[in-house]
Amino acid sequence: MSMSPPPGWYRDPAYPLVERWWDGTAWTDHRRQADTAPPSPPPGPRTPPPGGASGRARAVALGAAAVVLVAAIVTGAVLLRLDHGDGDAGAQTTPAAASPTDTGAPTPTPSAPSAGDPSVVVDQLDGITLPLPDGWTRPKYVSDHDVVMTTPGTYDCPGDPGLCRHGQVSTRTATATDVTSPKALAEGDIKDAADSVYDRDLLGSRPFRGVTSHESVKAGSVAVAGRPGYFVRWKVNTRVGPGGYVESLAFPSSVGTQSLVIVRFAFDAGADGPPLSDMDRITKGIRSVGATGTGGGVGSSIGPSR
Repeated sequence: MSMSPPPGWYRDPAYPLVERWWDGTAWTDHRRQADTAPPSPPPGPRTPPPGGASGRARAVALGAAAVVLVAAIVTGAVLLRLDHGDGDAGAQTTPAAASPTDTGAPTPTPSAPSAGDPSVVVDQLDGITLPLPDGWTRPKYVSDHDVVMTTPGTYDCPGDPGLCRHGQVSTRTATATDVTSPKALAEGDIKDAADSVYDRDLLGSRPFRGVTSHESVKAGSVAVAGRPGYFVRWKVNTRVGPGGYVESLAFPSSVGTQSLVIVRFAFDAGADGPPLSDMDRITKGIRSVGATGTGGGVGSSIGPSR
């Protein structure tokens, strides 16, 4: 039975010199430079040793040479078609599912991170890992698939019926925008970040019956995984409930086309909400996938107390 291969980095079928992210069902737009050189072609024919077996050795050598020749012709035809722009560039092949008899199935690169590490959460699509602080857990029964961690447990929302959480963190790639500046992206995203949690959720409910006002708490430049980023933090007041703090953090990804990444924080205000220092702690601990010594962190001026 044929099965789809797991998410991972595979050779791009349209351009084998780079790797492309396969999300388990379809190719994405994320690409990166291939980490390993392509496998060497089979060795050419050798001079047969003296003796009666020379005829068989010559047949094996000629067969190997024919395989190499056919592969070269097929590769040349594919590259020639790409150079001339024939066909639909968006129609990509799907990586073959591995099977006991299929030795040509793509294999994920060894640098792929392990999602089983209990101390971090892995966002493979954006090429980052985020630390999982004490008092936080991986999401369960969350409708927004961009959420990567939440505070444990739920409570009855004070507005429309439903279950709310005291804190959540989400990540996403900023693909539907022409903005190239982390500062401009964070400033443009913060209202959506606040509204999505404290005004109207994905299901159309108003768990806090809407945002009544906000005030800017902090904003500024910040290094994230060794890359220049920018954050904007608001204090949000709601019609019912204690309100909360939201932050939009933007920085360039280290993989694929290096699109900008947005990390959103939403913490309830009041004694039940997580400490604001967790925003800084998570930001400081963000790393590029596969990088153990990449610098990151927040500046000394960030992290107001409440």
